[in-house]
Amino acid sequence: MEHFFEILGMSGIIVLGITLIVLGFVGSIMPAIPGPPIALVSIFLVHFGLDGGKYSWYTLSILILLTIVIALADYFVPILGTKKFGGTKHGVRGSTIGLILGVVITFFTSGFGFLLLLLGPFLGAFIGEKYAKNNNTIALRSAIGSLIGFLAGTLGKIIVVVLILIAFLYKVFAIIF
Repeated sequence: MEHFFEILGMSGIIVLGITLIVLGFVGSIMPAIPGPPIALVSIFLVHFGLDGGKYSWYTLSILILLTIVIALADYFVPILGTKKFGGTKHGVRGSTIGLILGVVITFFTSGFGFLLLLLGPFLGAFIGEKYAKNNNTIALRSAIGSLIGFLAGTLGKIIVVVLILIAFLYKVFAIIF
C-alpha cells in the first residue's frame, strides 16, 4: 500500500481526494452512487497516505459512524416519509420504482436530469396509490411524503459529505501550510 502512496505523491493524493469528494456530492444527488462512502475514502487517503495527515480516532469514528447512519437512513427515510403521509405499500413500491426510473432516464437525457430525480419518486408514489384504487387525496399525500423523504435523505447525504470535505481540507491545509 505504501508503494501506491509513493507513486501518487502528495499532489496525487490531494487531487484523488478532491475527485472522490466531488463524486461524493454527485452521489448525494444521484441515488445509484453511494456518495458519502466514496467521499469518506478521501479521509483514508489523507490519513494513511500523507505524512502529518493522521486524524484522531475520534474524528475517524465520527465520520465513519455518520457515513453508516446516513447510508442506512437514505434507504428508510423515503419509505418512512411515504408512510408518515398516509401512503400504503403500493405508494412505497411506486416511489421506489419511480426513483429507479428517474435515475435510469436521467442517464439517457440531458437537461431534465435533476427534475426527473425529483419527479420519479413523487409520480411513482402517486401512480402506485392510484393503482391500488386509492383516491387522489391519499395518492397526493403519499407522493408528497415520498418527495419529502427523498429530499431529506439527499440533504442528509450532502451534509455528511460537507463534513468530510471540511475534515479533508483542514488536514490538507495543515500539511501544506
